[in-house]
Amino acid sequence: MRVGAGVLRIMMVATGLLLLPGSGPAQQRPLSQVQVARRFWLAAVGQHWQQAYRWLTPTARAQLSERQFRQTLQPLREPVRQFGPIIDLYKLGYRLRDVAAPEPFVAYTFRADTLAARPHFQLDISFQDSTARQVKSFRLIQMK
Repeated sequence: MRVGAGVLRIMMVATGLLLLPGSGPAQQRPLSQVQVARRFWLAAVGQHWQQAYRWLTPTARAQLSERQFRQTLQPLREPVRQFGPIIDLYKLGYRLRDVAAPEPFVAYTFRADTLAARPHFQLDISFQDSTARQVKSFRLIQMK
């Protein structure tokens, strides 16, 4: 069986197109800050310390060893025991502080804590800027 030159060229072009970046299966998009914050908190709530630690910026990791990181997150254990591990997006936006640029933040609460007028705890994440995909700072805020 002979394959014509035209068919062979079409096959070569098709093969070449498959090898180009962006063709074939959909390429993964970078995660949003909301997704990064969620993954960080889910890892922390699940006590997957190393996984959560990897989401920190290099500067944050330089200031906080893994052991210190674990100790910092110990107060999270009681709210997890009380409200369960499921979290929901609470709010996001920019903090306007005394710095030149506003600071993006994302906050989550425990789903079981959403029945109250205000949640008891807020899981807060700050980013360096709107393009950052690593956690600059985090904190568990007890609401009063």
